[in-house]
Amino acid sequence: MLVNAKEMLTKAKAGKYAVGQFNINNLEWTKAVLETAQELNSPVILGVSAGAGKYMCGFKTVAAMVDAMVESLGITVPVALHLDHGTYEDCYKCIEAGFSSIMFDGSHYPIEENIAKTQELIDVCAQKGLSLEAEVGSIGGEEDGVVGMGECADPDECKMIADLGVTMLAAGIGNIHGKYPENWAGLSFETLDAIQQKTGEMPLVLHGGTGIPEDMIKKAISLGVAKINVNTECQISFAAAVRKYVEEGKDLQGKGFDPRKLLAPGTQAIKDTVKEKMELFGSVGKA
Repeated sequence: MLVNAKEMLTKAKAGKYAVGQFNINNLEWTKAVLETAQELNSPVILGVSAGAGKYMCGFKTVAAMVDAMVESLGITVPVALHLDHGTYEDCYKCIEAGFSSIMFDGSHYPIEENIAKTQELIDVCAQKGLSLEAEVGSIGGEEDGVVGMGECADPDECKMIADLGVTMLAAGIGNIHGKYPENWAGLSFETLDAIQQKTGEMPLVLHGGTGIPEDMIKKAISLGVAKINVNTECQISFAAAVRKYVEEGKDLQGKGFDPRKLLAPGTQAIKDTVKEKMELFGSVGKA
């Protein structure tokens, strides 16, 4: 049974911890994240980007797989299935497909249009009991072909969007998707602090959780971040473990070429990464 993210994030913000959003890319990924959340008794958000949704044969396929997997694995911790960086059209596709949470990324629209479209989606989500994430100020790095530098959001614009009644707000504070460059300036805690002061109880979201130093993550949580997105880090650990298996020639031994054996080390590596993040974010035992 999927839930929206409102309750888990409200609890996280009040309890000064964060819930991880782990983006899923296939069946192994989904299983690894769900099993780890259950083992650690942690709430979890499964993130699906438009590109990953397309790769997995569409949002309906993803929702059906996640639903069935939650049931067959006996998952009892709160699980939200969330569209990551959704376009206006993708939001409606995911609402129809059975997602429990969506993110409308209107950050590239003029603020008036971002507000109008966000308001419309808030009303639709409210009717259906879904949570909605909005974004102000673009998150840097590359996400499905869109490259941004990692701007800092305007706290007043954040307040305008928060006041519409969104569940959670992603605000750019110098964070980027993917690996951080050598010359990265770090997170702007001044911006984050100003945003929290204007948005109050609103759970804030930190995108680009891969490679942000642990002390910065902890500080961001103390300033109101209640949801942290992780994707690249799981991909890197998955690839490294599969590479090691192949380089050691294990795929040539017996039935080592069987995808269940070939992908097992990678799947375990995702679990290890997710566990590490849940411990860092403080969500262990909070289901």
